[in-house]
Amino acid sequence: QVQLVESGGGLVQAGDSLRLSCTASGRTISQYIMGWFRQAPGKQREFVAALSSTGTRTEYGDSVKGRFTVSRDNAKNTVYLQMNSLKAEDTAAYYCAASNRLVLLTSESNYGYWGQGTQVTVSS
Repeated sequence: QVQLVESGGGLVQAGDSLRLSCTASGRTISQYIMGWFRQAPGKQREFVAALSSTGTRTEYGDSVKGRFTVSRDNAKNTVYLQMNSLKAEDTAAYYCAASNRLVLLTSESNYGYWGQGTQVTVSS
């Protein structure tokens, strides 16, 4: 079993930056594809980013391309989401997830482990 805990959320202003962290326990995540999703009130959960186990391949949702960067430190069992040029529409609960699939996938159904989420609020 993999337990995931997100941190780093908060209240920021539009244009600011924020870095989310996702720390795993119970098992090393070095063999897992790691993903970030978000869910705003009244909306479906949305794919944000995914990162291969080696960190060499990434995938981003269209709404965050060029602004967000996903990275990982397998030695620390941690994944990061660097968010720059934040907009009010980025306001959501952000979730970290782990997948044992072999290719990067954007559908949440492919991720078997999930964190509890961290709230990001961007004021305009």
